[in-house]
Amino acid sequence: MGRQIFRTVLLIASLALAGTPVPFLWAAEGGMEEGTGFSMFGTESIKGFDANKIEKDPVCDRSKRPKVHKVEPDEAAPGQKLIIKGENFGTKECFHGVAFSATGGAPVQYTLVNDTTIEVVVPEARAGMSFIDVVAGGGNARSKGILIKSK
Repeated sequence: MGRQIFRTVLLIASLALAGTPVPFLWAAEGGMEEGTGFSMFGTESIKGFDANKIEKDPVCDRSKRPKVHKVEPDEAAPGQKLIIKGENFGTKECFHGVAFSATGGAPVQYTLVNDTTIEVVVPEARAGMSFIDVVAGGGNARSKGILIKSK
């Protein structure tokens, strides 16, 4: 098997050096099959591009890391609203979400107001200290600890 592959590679290289067009080859189950890109797998090929779609696609700046400056108030019970202030939260298309360390990944209700402000409702969680993680296009930011009070 190794010799066959070596010979095939040698043949393709010599054809390419001689200026001969080389067809696309695909290794499948020990043999070589002539293929046609993704259509070989039943997937339609990309045909051109749509300039309108490209113009509407969001451009998320991954170099701007988010930062959490403060959370107000720093004590709240489940169901109460908090305001997260910071920077580089991005746009709604590039913003990924908010999580509380005390809830173990449970969904959190939030509203991205703008690039520097998020409103969030404290989810059901045990009373105690928790961190808030903000995940934006440029990465993750963690708040200082806040106190989740019992209902």
